[in-house]
Amino acid sequence: YPVEETDGMIWLYLADERGNTDPLPPAPRMPLPSEPRQSFHISLSYTCTPDDGVIGLIDPVHGPYVHSWWRSDARMHEKTKVFEPIPNGFRMTAHRPAKNSGPFHWIERIYGGPLSTTIDFLLPNQRVELMQCGSVWLANRLMSTPVSDMECRIDFSAYWRGLHWLPFGNLIFRTLTKMFLGQDERAMKHLAVGLRHKPSSMFLGDADMPARWYYKLKAAHLESIQTGRPFDHPLKERVTLRWRS
Repeated sequence: YPVEETDGMIWLYLADERGNTDPLPPAPRMPLPSEPRQSFHISLSYTCTPDDGVIGLIDPVHGPYVHSWWRSDARMHEKTKVFEPIPNGFRMTAHRPAKNSGPFHWIERIYGGPLSTTIDFLLPNQRVELMQCGSVWLANRLMSTPVSDMECRIDFSAYWRGLHWLPFGNLIFRTLTKMFLGQDERAMKHLAVGLRHKPSSMFLGDADMPARWYYKLKAAHLESIQTGRPFDHPLKERVTLRWRS
């Protein structure tokens, strides 16, 4: 099989049943502004369907409820984010972290800010985030790969340049990431109990719009493959979404 290494990861290309391998699509690359000083990778198994695994990556409001150990329930804020279409996905355009995202504001104080964050979702299963504060940056990628009908493998890769003075920085970030991913894993296990009964999906309001876009992107991609017609992106222009969390 064709193999390519990028950003410390090895990508293996498996052709579809038609055997189309020419031309090969490029292996996914991280948007790294410069050579990273440090990086790590974590892999976990989640009990969920492939679609729910992907939606878990792009749900914009779950953070304060699933990762509540460093947030207060009383600190609810209205969030306004701008999304735009990109090839095979969509982007939450550059924005400052929310007011209740305290740790990120510490970075602004240390390095003199401002800190901006950009988040991309790319078919079939990637969420890529880039945070920048001057010459300091942190990039991470989450991928949800189906193993079976009710199991997905979650891969998290992080790369950064900065905070080189922090003792045991790699160990600290790896430990915190495992905590966050473990909280997501427990939430998905609880969700899987109800999903066994195959309830109808309910997507309400702006907060669930990324999930709707995912299903529309998936359908448009499959139609393009089956018919040979150009991919018809369902998101035609910039859209502003609002929610509270």
